[in-house]
Amino acid sequence: MIKTDLLAHDPDRWGHSLGNAAELLFSLLDAVRPQSILEIGAYAGDLTTELVEWAKRNEAEVVAIDPGPHYDLLALAHRTLCLEVVREKSHDALRHVAVPDVAIVDGDHNYYTVSGELRILAERSEGRPLPMFILHDVGWPHARRDTYFEPEDIPEEYRQPLVEGPHLVPEETGTVDRGLLYHWAAAREGGSRNGVLTAAEDFVAEHDDLSLAVIPVFFGIGIVWSTAAPWASRIAELVAPWDRNPVLEWLEANRVFNLARKNVLVAESGSLAERVEELEYRLAELARINEQQRSLLRGLLDSRAFAVGDRLFRLRPRRGSTASLSDQIRNTLAEGGDRSG
Repeated sequence: MIKTDLLAHDPDRWGHSLGNAAELLFSLLDAVRPQSILEIGAYAGDLTTELVEWAKRNEAEVVAIDPGPHYDLLALAHRTLCLEVVREKSHDALRHVAVPDVAIVDGDHNYYTVSGELRILAERSEGRPLPMFILHDVGWPHARRDTYFEPEDIPEEYRQPLVEGPHLVPEETGTVDRGLLYHWAAAREGGSRNGVLTAAEDFVAEHDDLSLAVIPVFFGIGIVWSTAAPWASRIAELVAPWDRNPVLEWLEANRVFNLARKNVLVAESGSLAERVEELEYRLAELARINEQQRSLLRGLLDSRAFAVGDRLFRLRPRRGSTASLSDQIRNTLAEGGDRSG
């Protein structure tokens, strides 16, 4: 059972860490018994902390690749001998780090980046069985839609038409005004070379001896392994009950729908609060103008010039009018709660 406080870096409970599926993840590691684990996209080290504990018990090493690691990850590396943090972008780092027994792919969630990560490690495996790949975010929203940390890092021919700061909701192939917010995302879901799951499927299709399992929990976990590996049958047995399980698919679909809906409601309540604040300001402004007008009327009642005019009005009242001007003003002030004068 994972010991890291996963909510420390996930206060809104998105469930974005692979650590939320720790029981499954570490059962896979127990089956493979890797001597080296590579983590692409470690950030604050929530999962890395647990990988390190596993590595210590099993005399293994962990390499974490992240171009902008959080202080917590750097502090973990400082006090841990079996952990190395590589502060580079994945495609650059993967060309020189040792090829691992297990690679956890959870960095920039787009077709170009993920495809390149898988391809580079495959090319460097030099004829031996590929690492077991554990890919995060093969479910919605990243399965069939690219998102980008820095779009300029993606070659133009691989870059989908983009939207900056889009909101996404399930079952909507475009973008919406309110939902889950991302820095950059493809304007539309689907199509060729779009999304993490698409990248994984295309990679597997290019090799004769690879299997892919999709476990629909916590934004989706993809397992890719070589059927030639000595532990292949054990992995197949472990993932079989979870692979594209329809009950899990429904639970995850319901989870992400409610997660997006929560963000919609928060945004709507914020907009409502802004509207109420605007109306309160306008009411206060109207009250201020009304008080100015009432003050003017009270001033007229005290004016000698008005008193002369009122006497003339009494001598020559308008047809149908029985009250003097001063009486009409006092009645108007009284209707507004003013008993002065």
